[in-house]
Amino acid sequence: MAVPLSYSWRNLKTRRLTTALTAGGMALVVFVFTATLMLAEGLRQTLVSTGSPGNAIVLRKGSETEVQSGIERVAASAMTTRPEIALGGDGQGLYARESVVLIGLTKKSTGKVSNVVIRGTQPASLALRPQVHLVSGRLPRPGTPEIIVGKAVAKGFRGAEIGQHLRFGKREWPIVGIFDAGATGFTSEIWGDADQLMPAFGRNAYSIVLAGLREPGLFAAYKEAIEADPRLQAEVWQETRYYEKQSDMMRKFLTVLGVSLTLIFSLGAMIGAMITMYSSVAGRVAEIGTLRAIGFTRGAILTAFLMESTLLGLLGGLAGVGLAAGLSFVTFSTTNFQTFSELSFQFSLTSWIIGLSLGFSVFMGVVGGFLPAVRASRMNIVEALREA
Repeated sequence: MAVPLSYSWRNLKTRRLTTALTAGGMALVVFVFTATLMLAEGLRQTLVSTGSPGNAIVLRKGSETEVQSGIERVAASAMTTRPEIALGGDGQGLYARESVVLIGLTKKSTGKVSNVVIRGTQPASLALRPQVHLVSGRLPRPGTPEIIVGKAVAKGFRGAEIGQHLRFGKREWPIVGIFDAGATGFTSEIWGDADQLMPAFGRNAYSIVLAGLREPGLFAAYKEAIEADPRLQAEVWQETRYYEKQSDMMRKFLTVLGVSLTLIFSLGAMIGAMITMYSSVAGRVAEIGTLRAIGFTRGAILTAFLMESTLLGLLGGLAGVGLAAGLSFVTFSTTNFQTFSELSFQFSLTSWIIGLSLGFSVFMGVVGGFLPAVRASRMNIVEALREA
């Protein structure tokens, strides 16, 4: 015969203060755990959504990032004549040869200088990235030093508003527009004409070639053709996979750091749950003896107290996940470990993070309540009733 679930729930409600304090401690642990997973997932989603599965990105062989890459003009021309490349609305090949460099800008929040990616683009760059759209101002005129800045750059850095000028590459660059790219890394970039930016930085080679394929299934053929040509010395990535790879190092670091902190904090939370449950057992000795006397088995008593501690953990888990859910509206800026540039992204709460966090909270409850539950189940009936 099993002890009703309502028995465990009623006992938790009876000890409201103790239950609230213990569940609160667990909630804080779950909050840290959930927030860390949300941070890592937000970073991954931002970088993955930066790319398109229909685009192929070509870098110099051995380059880890766009900033490190360099593709000579002759090689870049050869990469853009392949039949796998789609045609744009003007009947020309849908590709862009871009330069990518870093510049230092002063942050509004701290007054410190942080790196920002500046991308030298070509007319097809916007067509290849439909998530990028102008929100104010206008696009730069070809052949001029005009630039547009991402929404995150305009919000986070000094002197990055429309009508202002940024100074780099030994000249002034007027800002004529602000663009938004949703939850992608492009929002943290500055864009200008590649033919203007490359001489300003003393560059003769492009950083990447971005090619829009006629269909994603042609990626393997394009990759094989480019990488098999010894003159090009290049490697080809599907754009989504390339940006996902960019997030790997930082995502792993955040996850390991967060899990390590959570494990340390969880020890305190489980000890707190254990103390709470031991206190509960000590205060209900006669009650336990009565339950045993009317026919409830040791296993039923063990299960009832484990259920009580599990409910306690679940309450803490729900509270912790609820608190962490509020972070979904927070935008976070950090340094991309691969490019050492500023990157803005949001915390992301997904169903698997919710499930994992609640599972962790239940685990803390079970571990914290196991020994007290064993003690309750092993009580001698006669000695327990003597306490009545």
